[in-house]
Amino acid sequence: MHDDNNKPVEFDRLIDKAISRRSLIKAGGAAGAATFLGGASQLAMAVSQATTLMGFENIPTSTADEVSLPAGYTYDILMSWGDPVLDGAPKFSRSNSAEDQAGQFGDNTDGMELYHVTRADGSIDPNHAVLAVNSEYYNDEFIFEHGEAAKTAEDVRKGIYAHGITVVEVERKRNGTWQIKKGAPMNRRLHGYAEFELTGPVAGSDYVKTNADATGRKVLGTFNNCGAGRTPWGTYLTCEENFNGYFGAPEGTALTEAHKRYGLSKNGFGYNWWPHEDRFNLAKEPNEPNRHGWIVEIDPMDPTSTPKKRTALGRFKHENAAMTINKDGRAVVYMGDDERGEFIYKFVSRDTYDADNRERNMRLLEQGTLYVAKFHDGGMGEWIELSYGRNGLTRENGFESEADVLVRARAAATFVGATTMDRPEWVACHPSSPMVFCTLTNNKNRGVKDNQPVGGPNPRAENHFGQIVRWMPENRDHSSDRFGWDLYAVAGNPETQTGLYAGSDNVTAENMFNSPDGLVFDQFGRLWIQTDGNYSNEGIFAGQGNNQMLCGDPVTGHIRRFMVGPQGCEITGITFSDDHRTAFVGIQHPGNAWPNTDKDGVPRSSIVAIRREDGGIIGA
Repeated sequence: MHDDNNKPVEFDRLIDKAISRRSLIKAGGAAGAATFLGGASQLAMAVSQATTLMGFENIPTSTADEVSLPAGYTYDILMSWGDPVLDGAPKFSRSNSAEDQAGQFGDNTDGMELYHVTRADGSIDPNHAVLAVNSEYYNDEFIFEHGEAAKTAEDVRKGIYAHGITVVEVERKRNGTWQIKKGAPMNRRLHGYAEFELTGPVAGSDYVKTNADATGRKVLGTFNNCGAGRTPWGTYLTCEENFNGYFGAPEGTALTEAHKRYGLSKNGFGYNWWPHEDRFNLAKEPNEPNRHGWIVEIDPMDPTSTPKKRTALGRFKHENAAMTINKDGRAVVYMGDDERGEFIYKFVSRDTYDADNRERNMRLLEQGTLYVAKFHDGGMGEWIELSYGRNGLTRENGFESEADVLVRARAAATFVGATTMDRPEWVACHPSSPMVFCTLTNNKNRGVKDNQPVGGPNPRAENHFGQIVRWMPENRDHSSDRFGWDLYAVAGNPETQTGLYAGSDNVTAENMFNSPDGLVFDQFGRLWIQTDGNYSNEGIFAGQGNNQMLCGDPVTGHIRRFMVGPQGCEITGITFSDDHRTAFVGIQHPGNAWPNTDKDGVPRSSIVAIRREDGGIIGA
């Protein structure tokens, strides 16, 4: 992003001053990972400088069963699992039927994005918006009155309806609070029985044809929707992660190597869907898993539209999708595959973005090129193309077509020698600089399994705490096949650990955390870091309390704790109102009775709307 005189915006000048472009690209980041961890990098030295980006005071850790925020902030619960969204849906009860759940907010909220409504005169309504939210999974012990895995077809239907996406209109009242509009025209549930369309190179191929769909183009359902993303043309990107857990098969069913690489097994995660619905039975529908594990594009403003599974972006366990528009106009999407020893990817569109042509933009993710990252020691890296016929991805080496490469993206990435990572989770692109950040949440296999050696951006064996890697493309060009990288933060515990496990210089006893997961930049360049880690508050994690949300300054390296969640939860998903006076944050799987808004005392995943009591900008 540049100003009218084509000069870099102020943030670019600050980045160039704090971490010179030359050192980042040619010398390997802020002196590279090894030097960074030794405390001599430019980032580590910059931590001593004051930050003006964050205007709130760091809050302490907490083990309370409540939401903690800085002084001057408050929150309201916007929506909880089971709240009615569609007309006719009842209030939450543990005894709700499958059909009840189909009209209610799904379970275990995760990634989300807010889209303000355009008025008839073309202006944006600051107090009326549409919220698109993922529901990742459910908990047997809470969704079913019997508290066990699904036992009947009705149980399975209820569980399937609890998954997917909720699209709901919300409005802000005069007192600053937000409310959902039950039964509003754009309200929609896209669950495991909704229809989706496959697009791109895999659509129509033999890899995705089933008994229910001989065309290989229409898919029933989306599952395990984790993180999210948004496009400049106003669509929502939802990400299918651990889809493998919903499939199973009778004893003795032979599973292919391709099945095993994605974690498919005879029992899955124990949901017990396959005995009741054939599409989850691998013995009957071995291709059905190939129809899941994609980025899905949804138009939240058109309730009649069919969501598109964008196969050109590759099939793996997608955590989120971070999009930016390159300086040549092409759309670039960065993605992490959230499993131990998997990879970081990017997609570069074939065609270019046109701000005045939404119809054209709606096809941008249908065609393009997929790449996988290889990190070299010393702070340099390269993007390796994953296209059939390139880099050895040929029939002689076991790849049959472009569709095959995309369906088996993991195998292709392994073949070309990409770097195995410590569980790549959310990726975030800075709004006015080409810097990109990615959370690597933890990895007990690092230094234990042969394919996951210690080194580069994964510097610790049996990594319990996680880290945040960042990179900048060569010449500030996201289509470049070269980049420089370093580690923005290495999580740890300076109170119980020494050396690398104490963390990087910008992690202290006051702001320490473990397992960074959610990661989002706001419009001002603040980096919001959410955790999904060990909340035992014992042993090596002593003093770290419940899961939390922190805020980082990408220039100085400062990190402050902004929020602590209730007991047992993960903090995940964040989006802001356009005026940045409300932050919507997800609280997934709270462990006790929080928020205890129902007669059964069942803990319910919820979205909280955070605001300043003086009505000011969040984080300022």
